[in-house]
Amino acid sequence: MPVTTVSAAVHITPVVVKTFFEHGRTKAKKFKAGDQEEEATDDIFFHQYRMAGRMSADVFFLAFIDLGTKNTIESLQGFTNTHVPSPYWAAVSPVSIPLSSCNKAADTLISWFGPDELKHVVGGERWWQVRGLDGVDAEWITQKEYLSPEPITPDLRTRNLSTTDADILRMNHLERVILYVHGGGYFWGSINTHRYQIIRYARKSKGRAFAVNYRKAPQYPWPCPLQDVLAACEHLFISRCSVYQLSIPADMYLINPPASALHNPIDPSKIVFAGDSAGAALCLTTLTILRDMGLSLPAGAVLISPWVDLTHSFPSVMANSETDIIPEYGFLAKPSTLWPVDLLPPAGGRVTRTTSNPPPAPGHVDTLKPTASHIEAEKNETESPEIKNQGEMLAQGQTEEKTGGHSRKQASSSSQTVVEDESWEPKPPKVLMNDHASIPLELHSQIQIYATTEQLCHPLVSPVLQGSLGNLPPLYIIAGEGEVLRDEIVYTAHRAAHPDQYPARKGVLREGRRQKENAEKFTTPTKVHLQVFDGMCHVPTVFSFTESAKYAYRSIAEFIKHATDSDSEQLQQNPFPELHRRPSALSVSPDVEAQDRTERSTIVSRLQDKVVKPAPTPETPEDIALYKANEEVVMQAVEDHLNATSTQVANESSSSKSSVGIKNIRMVRERVDIHGRVRSMEPRDQISALQIEPSAVGLIKEEPTLRWLRGQEKWDRMFKKQAKKAMKRRRKLETKAERMIKNAKEQGLAFTVDQRPPVSQRPSNISTVSKASAPSPVTGEGDIQAERRWGPLDLAGETPPPSAIAGRRDTPEAIALIKKSIYHTAPVTHTMVPHIKAIDAIRAAFDPHDHPTKAPKQSVSEQQTYTHIIPFHGLRIWDTLVGYFARKTSNKAARGGKHAVAAIKGTGESLGIISPDT
Repeated sequence: MPVTTVSAAVHITPVVVKTFFEHGRTKAKKFKAGDQEEEATDDIFFHQYRMAGRMSADVFFLAFIDLGTKNTIESLQGFTNTHVPSPYWAAVSPVSIPLSSCNKAADTLISWFGPDELKHVVGGERWWQVRGLDGVDAEWITQKEYLSPEPITPDLRTRNLSTTDADILRMNHLERVILYVHGGGYFWGSINTHRYQIIRYARKSKGRAFAVNYRKAPQYPWPCPLQDVLAACEHLFISRCSVYQLSIPADMYLINPPASALHNPIDPSKIVFAGDSAGAALCLTTLTILRDMGLSLPAGAVLISPWVDLTHSFPSVMANSETDIIPEYGFLAKPSTLWPVDLLPPAGGRVTRTTSNPPPAPGHVDTLKPTASHIEAEKNETESPEIKNQGEMLAQGQTEEKTGGHSRKQASSSSQTVVEDESWEPKPPKVLMNDHASIPLELHSQIQIYATTEQLCHPLVSPVLQGSLGNLPPLYIIAGEGEVLRDEIVYTAHRAAHPDQYPARKGVLREGRRQKENAEKFTTPTKVHLQVFDGMCHVPTVFSFTESAKYAYRSIAEFIKHATDSDSEQLQQNPFPELHRRPSALSVSPDVEAQDRTERSTIVSRLQDKVVKPAPTPETPEDIALYKANEEVVMQAVEDHLNATSTQVANESSSSKSSVGIKNIRMVRERVDIHGRVRSMEPRDQISALQIEPSAVGLIKEEPTLRWLRGQEKWDRMFKKQAKKAMKRRRKLETKAERMIKNAKEQGLAFTVDQRPPVSQRPSNISTVSKASAPSPVTGEGDIQAERRWGPLDLAGETPPPSAIAGRRDTPEAIALIKKSIYHTAPVTHTMVPHIKAIDAIRAAFDPHDHPTKAPKQSVSEQQTYTHIIPFHGLRIWDTLVGYFARKTSNKAARGGKHAVAAIKGTGESLGIISPDT
């Protein structure tokens, strides 16, 4: 059964019923025993399952995600990317980030990578720029009560604006902007699944949010989502000019705007990035690109459970698997034409003993970028080498790698294998073994959906491996104590705040030119507020009904307000609103400020003594009262820490204190209990995640690999028949694609690969093609779009990842992309748009996912699904067929009429009856 509202209800309802009755029995036993002590498990959402150690809310979400793993990826994507109407109290205005912004984002990425990395790591410059839609779906979101009464600019009142367009103008007075990037493992979720959370952030921060519906893997793998988030930045940061000034160049997007350009350009200092899980990691990665390229940075970023290490190299990935909502075996899926790439296990298995020693052979699976020495070694090798164990490989690397000259230490066999200061490191998909006497394992199937196994250690895929996380705007980072990503989040937060104490792995610096430069260049610590929430799993804010989540929403809102209201100098000195002393912005009226102070002192004493729920007043809501109490606790904890340091430091800290609070604090580290009250985090030397050697970060390790293999083998057995059916369907679809391309060429399709120089050698205005210079279509009803650079037929010489539909011909979505590119929205490399053949139109009419005259629906990983009811597909078949032939007949008649007029006019001219100017 595919993932639908009905199937989700059927799957989750038994879990809900079981939880309800089990919780009732537990409460009854406690009541009979006369136990009056208040516990977190008294709340049904925190009901604890004895066997798994999960709270009931975890189990509800886990049941849904488990349903997704038993279905195809397309099914889960379609369900979570279905358009959901917005609530009546919110103003939600859909917009489209145009291709021009996408192109500028692409130019930024191309410059960041450089030609060598583009070729050997990314697989080319073109494939990831191919998309089905004419831009990126996005939404402006705020509370309706925050809208101005009417559009501020009188000139626009004469326009026939829709309600959503008018609402964009009515938001322009709201200076605070949250650029929100949703999560979902890089392959599911959308602005629809996260809209209610985003509305809440906008309401509490008294601003507006801009949510981006980026393309998702596996159809659009890395770096496609990254380009779309950068395009959203481009869309917001465009220019400081007003949209109504006409003095900017005519080719600028603001001059000829669609609805998406109705907003005023926004000062980056008024923008805060925010995201959860994969979206949070995309925010962090985008920040590092903006920093590296010298572009404007936002005022700050909120990172909620960021997934920053796709190699799963930290201990909590295994230790917390029983307390998180992430499935036991990771994100597996029922086989389909799309995924997995290898529907059946490769010969020898998905994980095997390695077949090569370092240096690996050119193009071998365990190297992204073979060096000249590797290539030369392969040429000189005449017979298969003797495979060495891991310890021998490491020792061999010392003698064969002449460039580093590093000394090495060989760690003893343990569960935390360390490779210290190695000149050779086991790149994915080679696996780091616990026992050095073992021959390493090697992955022969893609283990993550977002990127190929070889790409997982790239710093733009796993930002924990960035050469430096310094020189970034202030970060507010949240994690759940029970989530599998906890360790990597804690480690990343400390890497940003202490770049000198948590260096990057040497292999990353050695292989990445830019990463080595960044480690030397960006040494200024990033200000970080880290909070780890007790009893919470992945993305604590999802559980908005809990007290701790309510506190998180309020705390995030106060961070956003503080970051956007402070000037750059103030923000650099003190980015933490808890340490800022100013007239409270949280009080509803000045009259209750004295009462608030009394309440705060009472609540602080309660929080420091025993769990007692703060008692809010009618003027002070619950989350505000709790935030103020925590604010006092944080201030006191920081002051106590400063007083406990040496006299010199204490004197310096006292001189740094002013009327605006405590300055020059690098990092605030807290834990938050289930009631939302904060306490200081333990010292760094007592946190296991911070004891991991840099050399062990970002390496695929044995336990996660074998766990994934157990799950994948289970799925292989469970869905063997479906996998074989998908293989047959792939072959049929390949034949269909070849026929479509052949028919299009017979109809006159012609295209040439653009021979533009590299971006570094282009003029600054080459990123967008003038419409006047774009070729016009010769026939057909489509259009050659001046801003669409590439199509799926323009990828000669490129090596896109095997899951990317831009380079595939064996999935329905890939064929839909090809058809749209040929007949409807062609790139500038095409010289004409042909007519579709009648036989192809008839076939399309009988396909519920196609249309003979309109562009087919694009991938559900990109295009939102709109639910509608069609009783019988047969009704649409005849309607579309009649429409197609009627349109074809009318086009012929129109062309025939033109020919007749021309013939008559020519005859009249030849007889002298009419003049040529008539």
